[in-house]
Amino acid sequence: MAKQLDYLTIREIFRRFHAADPEPKGELEHVNAYTLVVAVALSAQATDVGVNRATRGLFAVADTPEKMLALGEEGVIEHIKTIGLYRNKAKNIIKLSRILVEQYDGEVPSSRAALQALPGVGRKTANVVLNMWWRMPAQAVDTHIFRVGNRTGICPGRDVDVVERAIEDNIPAEYQLHAHHWLILHGRYVCKARKPACGTCLIRDLCPFEEKTL
Repeated sequence: MAKQLDYLTIREIFRRFHAADPEPKGELEHVNAYTLVVAVALSAQATDVGVNRATRGLFAVADTPEKMLALGEEGVIEHIKTIGLYRNKAKNIIKLSRILVEQYDGEVPSSRAALQALPGVGRKTANVVLNMWWRMPAQAVDTHIFRVGNRTGICPGRDVDVVERAIEDNIPAEYQLHAHHWLILHGRYVCKARKPACGTCLIRDLCPFEEKTL
C-alpha cells in the first residue's frame, strides 16, 4: 500500500484525468434511474459487457418496476441466465421492483439509505446510482478503485470504506463528481491487476508504485 499522496500531486493527477476525458461515463447501459439500479445490481461479480448483453433484451420489455413485476421472476431469469448468480439476482429484482411500486410510486429514491434498503442493493450500488443518475459526488469503490487507490496513494486504505473516505477527504471538490469513473476506467484499462500498462499511463511520473512495467 502506497502512502497517501499530498494534495498538490492529487490535484495534478485529476487535472490530467480531466484534460484527457472531461466527462467520463459509466459503461452499464440504462435508459432511466430504474434500469440503472437493476443494471448495477446485476453487475455484482459480473462484467459490464456481460450485463449489457443480458439487459438489452430485458429492458426492451421491462424498463419500469411495473413492467418487471408483470414479467415475473421466471421471465427475468430467461433474460439474465448468462449472468452469475442469476436466480438470486432475479429474486432481488422482483422484490425491489415491488418495493418501488408499493412504497415509492414506482420511482427510484434519491437517498442512500432508501436505496440500500432495497434487496440486492449495497452501498456501492447505491453510490453508483446517486452519482450517475442524481449527479451527487458519491464514490462507489470497486476492485479497480481499491487497486488504483492503494497502488498510487491517491486514496489508500485497507478496506473499501476507508478508500471511500480517502477519496472524499483528499480529492479536490471540483473533481469529486467524476472521481470514481476516472479511477474505475484507469484501473480497467491502464492500471490493470496483472499487467499494468505503466508505459502508456498519463500519471506514471506521479505514481509511487514500485513494480512499474516501464
